[in-house]
Amino acid sequence: MRGRVGVILMAALLLLYLVLVTQLAIRLLAVDEPIGKALGIALLILPLLGLWALIAELMFGFRSQRLVGILRERGELPVDELPKLTSGRPVRSAADAEFPRYRAEVEADPESWAAWFRLGLAYDASGDRKRAREAIRRAIGMERRSRVA
Repeated sequence: MRGRVGVILMAALLLLYLVLVTQLAIRLLAVDEPIGKALGIALLILPLLGLWALIAELMFGFRSQRLVGILRERGELPVDELPKLTSGRPVRSAADAEFPRYRAEVEADPESWAAWFRLGLAYDASGDRKRAREAIRRAIGMERRSRVA
């Protein structure tokens, strides 16, 4: 629950920032100076990029949480028994020792979105955020295609 409150707070602050930057951009576009107009255009592009990034991240989070719920319902969500650091992150060596199990699961059934999702969780526990997000994105896409088919 604390994570959701943080996400909502950060999203609200980013939206406020985007509104303020957009207002500044509009004021700069009204100036007769070419540099002012150029800055105004640039400041209009930045909020659009920020809004796109915010929406993409929120959608990733919602879709990931949906898959967590499905796996939890099925009893297929991995139990997190890894030892933790004081920060709450798993001890990397323990996470690395568990990793081959999830990689083998994907190799055995590469069409299983659940296996890819669990692999993403394993990557995250091992500290490889980039691969974790790639595996979870793949799982999200596979699950969405399975619902459509």
